[in-house]
Amino acid sequence: MADLILASTSLYRAQLLERLRLPFQAVRPDIDESSLPDETPAALTERLAEHKARAVAPRFDNALIIGSDQVAVLGGDVLGKPGNRDAARGQLRRLSGRSVEFLTSLCVLETATGSHMVEHVVTPVLLRNLDVAEIDAYVDVEKPFDCAGSFKSEGLGIALFESIGGDDPNALIGLPLIRLCHMLRYFGLDPLRAR
Repeated sequence: MADLILASTSLYRAQLLERLRLPFQAVRPDIDESSLPDETPAALTERLAEHKARAVAPRFDNALIIGSDQVAVLGGDVLGKPGNRDAARGQLRRLSGRSVEFLTSLCVLETATGSHMVEHVVTPVLLRNLDVAEIDAYVDVEKPFDCAGSFKSEGLGIALFESIGGDDPNALIGLPLIRLCHMLRYFGLDPLRAR
């Protein structure tokens, strides 16, 4: 059986992948994640997901490599990770009462053949109208400085939402498991039969 490799050191993605109960190794891809001129958010995340998988592929002869990338998009603008308290507060003030789309792309690359698949999932989120005290309380409790959009939906961040759409709530956290299972089965790895 091929080794399963997560081309990421994200704790969030690793925790999601652990749900499938498949042994895997997480490997840092070390790539430049800058966008290209005139690159759409979907094209950016698809390119980066594949680039992450390809960056670690030379280290493995017989592996399925999983690359993933995500951006938050508000009115055509890509929102990055805030990095600090003030930037997180600013993002949440901007998102208050508005809908934001999370684009999460996934690449599965089979190193033995070079074959790969790349897909993306869109998750729309509508945030409640938030007051400054709610924003400050949330940011101080959860410190979502490493999360695009400045919230963690798997934690207290869910209290910021009016609604969430999409086919897979895991996509919002960073790894669309439903789509990943389809892709792994295509490459012959069924999480329900790999025991």
